Amino acid sequence: MNYAVLDLETTGHSAEDDILQVGLVIVSDELDIVKTYSAFVKPRIPIPAFITGLTGITEEMVKDAPELNEVLLELIPLLDDAVLVAHNVGFDAGFLNNALDRCGYMPFTGRRLDTIELLRIFYPSITTYQLGAVAEQFGIDNHQHHQADSDAMATALIFIEMVNKLRSMPLLTAQRLSALIDESKDLHWFLKQNEKRIEQNTVFDMGDYDFYRQFALKAKEWSEEKAPRGDDPAGEGVLDNITFDDYLEQVRSRFQDKFERYEERESQVMMFREVYEALTQGRHLLIEAGTGTGKSLGYLIPALYYSIQSKSKIVVSTHTINLQEQLRQRDLPLLGEVLPFPFKASIFKGRGNYLCLRKFEGKLNAQDMVAPIEDPITAAQMVVWLGETETGDQEELNFGSRGADFWSTVASDADSCLNRACPWFKRCYYHRAKHESNLADVCITNHSMLFTDVQADHRLLPTYNHLVIDEAHHVEEVAGKHLGMNVHYFTLVQAMIRLYRDNRSGLLPSLRLRLQQEGDDHVQAWTETIDTIIPIFQEVKEHWDKLFEMFYAFASTESDSVSDNGSLVKRLSTGKLPTGWDEVIAVENNVHVELTRVIKTAEKMMNDVKDRVDDLSIQASLTDLNGALRDLSRVKDELRLFTKLEDKQYVYWLEASTAYRQRSMQLYAAPVDVSSQLQKYFFDAKDSIVMTSATLTVQKNFQYAEEQLGLEGYEKQGKLKTVLLPSPFNYREQALVVIPRDFPVLKGASVDEAYMDKLVGSLADTAVETKGRMLVLFTSYKMLKQVYDPLKQRLDAAGIQTLGQGIDSSNRTKLTRRFLQQPESVLLGTSSFWEGVDIPGEGLVCLAIVRLPFQPPNHPLVEAKSELLQRQKQNPFMKLSIPQAVIRFKQGFGRLVRTAHDKGIVIIYDTRIIDTYYGKHFLYSLPGPKIETMHTNQMVPRMQEWLSQNRAEG
Repeated sequence: MNYAVLDLETTGHSAEDDILQVGLVIVSDELDIVKTYSAFVKPRIPIPAFITGLTGITEEMVKDAPELNEVLLELIPLLDDAVLVAHNVGFDAGFLNNALDRCGYMPFTGRRLDTIELLRIFYPSITTYQLGAVAEQFGIDNHQHHQADSDAMATALIFIEMVNKLRSMPLLTAQRLSALIDESKDLHWFLKQNEKRIEQNTVFDMGDYDFYRQFALKAKEWSEEKAPRGDDPAGEGVLDNITFDDYLEQVRSRFQDKFERYEERESQVMMFREVYEALTQGRHLLIEAGTGTGKSLGYLIPALYYSIQSKSKIVVSTHTINLQEQLRQRDLPLLGEVLPFPFKASIFKGRGNYLCLRKFEGKLNAQDMVAPIEDPITAAQMVVWLGETETGDQEELNFGSRGADFWSTVASDADSCLNRACPWFKRCYYHRAKHESNLADVCITNHSMLFTDVQADHRLLPTYNHLVIDEAHHVEEVAGKHLGMNVHYFTLVQAMIRLYRDNRSGLLPSLRLRLQQEGDDHVQAWTETIDTIIPIFQEVKEHWDKLFEMFYAFASTESDSVSDNGSLVKRLSTGKLPTGWDEVIAVENNVHVELTRVIKTAEKMMNDVKDRVDDLSIQASLTDLNGALRDLSRVKDELRLFTKLEDKQYVYWLEASTAYRQRSMQLYAAPVDVSSQLQKYFFDAKDSIVMTSATLTVQKNFQYAEEQLGLEGYEKQGKLKTVLLPSPFNYREQALVVIPRDFPVLKGASVDEAYMDKLVGSLADTAVETKGRMLVLFTSYKMLKQVYDPLKQRLDAAGIQTLGQGIDSSNRTKLTRRFLQQPESVLLGTSSFWEGVDIPGEGLVCLAIVRLPFQPPNHPLVEAKSELLQRQKQNPFMKLSIPQAVIRFKQGFGRLVRTAHDKGIVIIYDTRIIDTYYGKHFLYSLPGPKIETMHTNQMVPRMQEWLSQNRAEG
């Protein structure tokens, strides 16, 4: 049996399009390449320009090529009795069968395998399935993307690699995989074939795996973990005779040994000393460290020394999982090599990031698959991943479209945890992470977890008195989210579906089935109780739907604003209920009463079962049921809090999308001011908190950060120090800021045609000059969409790719990767692209900021904060709007220069920056680039001049 690996280049994606080139590689069952075939095909229609741009195939190349019929005559014998393999096999098989039909041949009806599907299963942690990127990751040389012969060869080599990986897996894993996939599918046949082969060849050592309850796991029992310096007393005194200066000297010399071109950064050394001083003197520190300082090492190097010297734990918190992963994968391994002592750092995330092995085992054994196509693939990915993961952290998995839904049913959670009674306890990923954080010198977590820990009475994170907060400009916002509440339509729906989906699936039906197999004389009473609970859900659901229809009616008829993505926002006043709100309270009361009845009845039955039945699987079901009931209880309590609208310290609002109406409805409540809670839980409770970010100051002043965080007055008491580190970059030489002073000013949110024409024209001219390599930042998605089509039309003609956030993809990482893969690209981004995007070097030459990033003033939270400032006789625009926008602006500006060698141009199209009294707040906050204003038509020549001058100097 052979595998025929096929790739086709075509004139487009529709049935009317033609095949331009065929590439075929025949792979034997022994995984040898036995034959290759490729040919151009003469198309019936002209080749579109964008296809020539993509594939490099020109009219000249195909004018003497054979007709389709001739190529098929050579191809058909090669496909005979073979399994068709392709990267997205539906596309290639569809085109092949269209071509066969057109030329009067029988269709290909053999087995098909899709390498994208196989990659998802066998490489669950791979970040992209794009062929060129995968070929690069697999070390496949000389791959010419979008050329059929080269793509077919790359696909064949990837396929061989995957089959080899499958054949080297434990038999147990292979059996699990084939059991998951429907027997009618070609994928099931393929897995079964290879399972038989593994069975015959199982002679190799499987010592890399821990086999437990029919799973092959990489992670062994966590209870064996040792402290970082073991029991060696000398190890504990590792820093007894080393001063902090000696230590820094040792670290410097080890860096010099490791990196030939290592240069010490003055600002980083200053940061070492400031952080160490704050920790030893027990005071708080606000420290702004711009790009290039080496901030992560700037706090980790002193924190680790202080932690070991003083035998006290330090917690480090980041805002994004991205930064947590960077610390795990890059910074901590590097420090492991250069620090003069062994240390232990752990990563500890929120519980829902970890897989619950007990739930996963139960789901697989019960074959509980909701999405029949996606779920088995996700489960298969995870079976392979269990043999590779040490952490059980979902961040390692690249899920498909329904993966997040599947994950939510198998993620760890406190309410359904059996703790030590769980058969998986010693292998539990969450408890492993928690145990490691207790042993570690430094525990790295995220802002979200800091506040979850506060809400859980400090039972989650290890006890700590020293905290480092990176990306500290987000703390106030995260605090507001966590100290507030958010209930959406699906909060209750999902909790109820967990309990009862239909007569066969859901926690209650499966418990009923298990109980019926018990010999206890209470079984009939228990099953009757379950049968009385289930219909109540239907009643609750009807009340819930009615309630959310009422909420939607409030939002849509009296909406304060409609955002540019079509979402309605309606603020609700505390202490003054809106007209008609008494009906909301009446329906909420029905939900409350019925849920209370369900929870009480179920709890009574569960306690009875728990006392009388010892069966472990029933005890596990009861634990899961208890977790789901607690979810219901939380929703019930939060809904009551929301509908009462009583707390004047909070702002309440409704949000919904006009497209999905009440199903998209979200209820929000957030504290207007979190500074007093931050003081109570952090600044007054901890010895030392170091807060750092590239953007803490406004016009080189920390006042806004101090006000937001509740740190006013701490400096006078000697409990706080603020430090602004000098930038390590020479911005005057590295960055040119261009402001077109004749550019039209936008009034409000509406965009007129003249403005749009001028903006698109200027962006297109600039992009042609810089050959793409340009990032355009918008403050509104609506405007991004308006610019996308006319800009794409102009840039396509120049062979420059246009990528739009939310249009080509909503995934920031995927878009950034595509932008880097094709250098001649322009990337249009909003919200998430203003920070956290790292495109160093030649990849980014020009950054365009379309408008200054002011938050919408009518958002309920912004509005409530403004009202609070007005009551305090302060100016909300100067005290809130300007500082928030300046910090966002600095984040956006920071995308351009990422290393000491980067050079580039920033265009600011918003002339308010030079025409208004507040514009200077933005300009003075920049780190000293060259700033020039000019007419729009002078921009491209000036850029040309600046870039050529810099190339000459470079």
